[in-house]
Amino acid sequence: MESTQFSLITLNDFKWLNEPSNWNLCDNELKVSTDNKTDFWQETWYKFHFNTGHLFGIDVKDDFCLEACIEAEFSKLYDQAGLMIYLDEKHWLKCGIEYNDGQPMISSVLTNEVSDWATGVFSGNPRKFWLRLIKTDNVVCVKYSHDKESWSLLRLCPFPRSDAYFVGLMCCTPQRDGLKVKFSDVSVRLPCQDILHGV
Repeated sequence: MESTQFSLITLNDFKWLNEPSNWNLCDNELKVSTDNKTDFWQETWYKFHFNTGHLFGIDVKDDFCLEACIEAEFSKLYDQAGLMIYLDEKHWLKCGIEYNDGQPMISSVLTNEVSDWATGVFSGNPRKFWLRLIKTDNVVCVKYSHDKESWSLLRLCPFPRSDAYFVGLMCCTPQRDGLKVKFSDVSVRLPCQDILHGV
């Protein structure tokens, strides 16, 4: 999908990487119930090599800003949902809420052959939050919000250049099934000039 078509994108244009057993798309809202042992992770510390997480995405050729509202009841270790940019199983970034240390945390994982992981305390209601994933040139910027008005920076990082990027809505549950996630208010648009401070 090229930038001239961004305004025409709906969730009907998206497709699955690792389609879950139970999902529903209606009125441009996606509802998912996760399968067991689903995750994206490569090597670091745990020695796991998972590429089984659910990703509902679209191929994008140009710079973009993907935004969505995510709702879920995170309660089990490593329950997670958010946004993702994906090239292949060894090159991707995922971001969102992930349950860890006994609470839902704001989280991001960048994988370049192997995975890193960074988390922080989420000050808002983790059951409903907004994310922006912005790609411009060879840089990815991630922001999050609890009210869609005030946005905080989660991550700024380099990302490999590619002719196209598979980007979309991600959810995983490595240790159980049945996390119910709702994705709504999904949009794809051109990024603003100042990705750190602009709206």
